[in-house]
Amino acid sequence: MKEHEALVSLRNLNLEEHPPAAETGWSPPPPPPHLTEVEQIIKYDFKNKELLNEAFTHASYKTDDCLSYERLEYLGDSVLNHLVAKLHFNLYKDMAPGELTRLRAANVDTEALARAALRHGLYKFLRHRKPLLDRQIQEFMEGIIEYPSHSYGMIDPPKVLADILESLIGAVFVDTDESMDDTWEVIRRLLQPLITPENLTQNRVSKLHEACQKIGLKPYVKDLWEKTGQIEFYINNELIGRGEYKLKRIIAVNRAADDAYNNLFGGKLGNKHGGIGA
Repeated sequence: MKEHEALVSLRNLNLEEHPPAAETGWSPPPPPPHLTEVEQIIKYDFKNKELLNEAFTHASYKTDDCLSYERLEYLGDSVLNHLVAKLHFNLYKDMAPGELTRLRAANVDTEALARAALRHGLYKFLRHRKPLLDRQIQEFMEGIIEYPSHSYGMIDPPKVLADILESLIGAVFVDTDESMDDTWEVIRRLLQPLITPENLTQNRVSKLHEACQKIGLKPYVKDLWEKTGQIEFYINNELIGRGEYKLKRIIAVNRAADDAYNNLFGGKLGNKHGGIGA
């Protein structure tokens, strides 16, 4: 798996040797590989190489000679959403707007884009002066070992990975004189395999509530996140699931809902609540 190979590669960078950014004397990571490698990855040769340089320059690294990727990211986000929406509109002619929106979101959300940036090794070209970004990327790589495909909110993807994918798309769009067709060819290669209606997974919380509703159960939440980073689900005052993630409440909620669903419908709680897997 390319994502697993990327994890090994990043570990070889010896991230822990970087002192905290607040300490004076910290030096940025070594220069990234030559950006011409990006052209080989995406199978597109830039006419304006400065666009490619800008697409991988984080705000912490920008200089008077090179802008950060923020404007290209903004543009790339809009182009990406438009082209994926167009694809789904033409492919799934009987699909309702709400389902089209959910399918598009799954293909262009932060996790999907971060996985694509990792899969193609684009993280190696990021220029920055923030050691925290390297650690966030490493944690994400470790998380996807447990969730080889889209986790739908169970792990925390670094926004910077999605940002560089969107900025690269924006750079291609500008360099092709705003050609949607040429830009789509790059997007298609980067995002394959796309999530389809057949493998689109339901939101963890919705999945729990809908399954419980079918058998007359009403789970409710005990929110301990501010104090402990934990969320708990209960039925009739009995704990059925717990999730923890101190950095983002929504991930703790998703983990708790997933734990509750597995406990109820995977048989761990027996027949007490009508668990179908008992």
